Amino acid sequence: MKPSRSAFHTLRGLRHHVREWGDPASPRLFLLHGWMDVSASFQFLVDSLLREWHVLAPDWRGFGLSEWTHEEGYWFPDYYADLEALLDHYQPSGPALLVGHSMGGVIASIYAGIRPDRVARLVSMEGLGLARHAPDQAPKRYAQWLDQLKDTPEFRPYRSYDEVAARLRKTNPRLSGEKAAFLARHWAKPLDSGELVLLSDPRHKNFNPYLFRIDEAIACWRRITAPVLLVSGKLSEIPARMKDTPEQFAERKGAFRDRREVELEDAGHMMHHDQPEKLARLIEDFLTG
Repeated sequence: MKPSRSAFHTLRGLRHHVREWGDPASPRLFLLHGWMDVSASFQFLVDSLLREWHVLAPDWRGFGLSEWTHEEGYWFPDYYADLEALLDHYQPSGPALLVGHSMGGVIASIYAGIRPDRVARLVSMEGLGLARHAPDQAPKRYAQWLDQLKDTPEFRPYRSYDEVAARLRKTNPRLSGEKAAFLARHWAKPLDSGELVLLSDPRHKNFNPYLFRIDEAIACWRRITAPVLLVSGKLSEIPARMKDTPEQFAERKGAFRDRREVELEDAGHMMHHDQPEKLARLIEDFLTG
């Protein structure tokens, strides 16, 4: 495996962990992980890159080794601002190359519409947003959120890293035992009791009081000027979860004016685990083409 190193920076008042690979003199490439994931999740993808890159992969606030928020929860606007702070630190001038998976793809793509001059090229791996919500869902959503504030959420404990790895393989049967064992060491942390819990803030389990507004996302995507590569996994369950009609799903993709679309065979939502070599070729060909 290519060796990584850790850097810590205070961004917007929170201590953020950034995992780095490669020579800082090489072209910078930002990898942005998804919900309930960590920066080390990109190890297999980084191992498959053929070119020399300075890869920078943050743990989003509340995930991995980054600090948890001091507020009541986690909101997309904070992630957009955290990404801007990250770019201000590592790439204050010139547009950046962004690769985002799932939630990381949502953050990267919406940011690319907010700040089109700051993104040179964008790869979004199943980052087409969340399921649509109707305004009349808001009262129930707010009530659920208020109820949750009265409790302290917790993750279930695991007895060993092997048990964590088994959980990862249950979620993704295509994950090899070797990869699952590696990810388990970065996905969980030991407690004083000897048990293990996920290395993220349990408040991520809570309902978000703010409904995802697909119309706002589409408005941002339409402002992107950078070329965009949309990658999906043929075996992914994400499109079905969105419950879009074919016309609605096409509307999401159609918002990206300068786009390429690729579907990876034998890959699910965690395509950077399932097919890292094929994905790396797609990404490098697109970023350097």
